[in-house]
Amino acid sequence: MSLFLEVVPVGEAVETVRRIAPPPRCEEVPLEEALHRVLAKDVCADVDIPGFDRSTVDGYAVAAADTTGAGEAIPAMLQCRGRVGMGSTDAGSISPGSCRYVPTGGALPEGADAVVMIEHTEQIGDDVLIHRPVAPGENVVSRGEDFRAGQVVLEHGRVLSPRDIGVAAAVGAERVQVVTAPKIGIISTGNELVPVVEVPGPGRVRDANSYLAGSFVMERGCHPVYFGIVRDEREALERAISSALDTCDAVLVSGGSSKDERDNTAAVIADLGEVLVHGIALAPGKPTIIGTARGKPIIGLPGHPASAYVVLVAIVDHLLATIRRTTVSRRTLHARLTQNIPSARGREDYVRVSVKDGEATPVFGKSGLLNTLVRSEGLVRVAASSEGFEVGEEVEVILW
Repeated sequence: MSLFLEVVPVGEAVETVRRIAPPPRCEEVPLEEALHRVLAKDVCADVDIPGFDRSTVDGYAVAAADTTGAGEAIPAMLQCRGRVGMGSTDAGSISPGSCRYVPTGGALPEGADAVVMIEHTEQIGDDVLIHRPVAPGENVVSRGEDFRAGQVVLEHGRVLSPRDIGVAAAVGAERVQVVTAPKIGIISTGNELVPVVEVPGPGRVRDANSYLAGSFVMERGCHPVYFGIVRDEREALERAISSALDTCDAVLVSGGSSKDERDNTAAVIADLGEVLVHGIALAPGKPTIIGTARGKPIIGLPGHPASAYVVLVAIVDHLLATIRRTTVSRRTLHARLTQNIPSARGREDYVRVSVKDGEATPVFGKSGLLNTLVRSEGLVRVAASSEGFEVGEEVEVILW
C-alpha cells in the first residue's frame, strides 16, 4: 500500500465521507429530552389548534355588524350579557345588539365574530359604548387557524429548537421520534502528547485535539467517547481504534496522519479495513485520512490543532450531518477584506479572520500555533478555482 498522499479535491472528500456514513438509528424520547435532536418522524397536529374561536385581546365579543359607523362622537351602544370565564367550556352566546366581555385567549361566544379592544369601549351599567368599529374576524383566531388536525407541524430532519419543542407540546406530542445521537470515538496519538493536567517538559505538548474534536462533535449533537492518548506504536493504535469501533459509530484519530516513519494511522486503518483517501487539496489539513472498517468511518486528522479544526469544519461536519440525517448548518456573514488573501489555484484554502465593523482581517499564522484560534471569529474559504481575494473584496465568513 502506498502510504501517502494522492491528493483529492475537497468536494470528492466530502462525497466520500457522506457515502461511508453509517445509516442513522432512531429512538423515541420524551419532549423534555428532545432539544437539539434531529426529528426522525413528522410531528402532526392531533386536533385543530386552537380548538375553538378565541380572542387575542381583552375586550368585548360582538357581532361586527353592530359596530358599523361607531366613533368617539357617536358610539354604538350594546347590552352586556356578562363575562366569559378563562378556560370556560361554555362561552354562552350573544344576539344582535348585545356583547359579552372576553379575556385574551378566552373562547368567543356563539353569535360573535369579532372583539373590540377594551381600550375602545366604555361600560356604563349594563351597557357598553363602542368607540371604534371592528371588521369580522378582527382580534379573533379561528378554530384550526394555526394548525388543522392531521397537518404536519414539524417535518423530519429538523433540528428541534426551543420554539419547536413548544409547538410540539401544543399539538400533543408528548414523545417524539428522533435520530439517535451518534457516538464518536476520539483518539489522540503521539509520543509527544501529555494529559492536560501535566506540565509538558521539553519536546512535549498537552493533548488539545481530544478536547477540540470532542467539543466539536458535541456541539453538533453527537456523543464524544474519549479513548485517551496512544503512543506512536502500531499495535497500541490498532487496539485503540478497534476498541472504538466496537462501541462507536465513527472514529476520529488526530495525529500520525502524515508520512513520517512514526505516522501509523493510515497503515493501521488499512490493516483494519480500507484507506479511501489520504491527502486532500486543503490548506491547512492536507494530510487528512478517510478510511473505513467494519462499516464505520475512520477519519485521520492532522496533529496541529488549527489544521485539525479546519478539517473538522470542512470535512467531518458533513460526515456528522449525514449520520444524523440532517444538513450542515453554518452561521455566516459578509465582510470586506482589509488585506489580500493569496491562494494557489487547485487547493481550497481556509483562512482564519477576525471580524469587526463589517471588515474581515486575515489572522495569518503557522498551523501549529494555537493563538490564531482564539484571535479569529471564523474562516474565509477560498475556492480551489480561485487565486485568492484582494483587499476591499466582499467575502463570506464562516463564523465559529
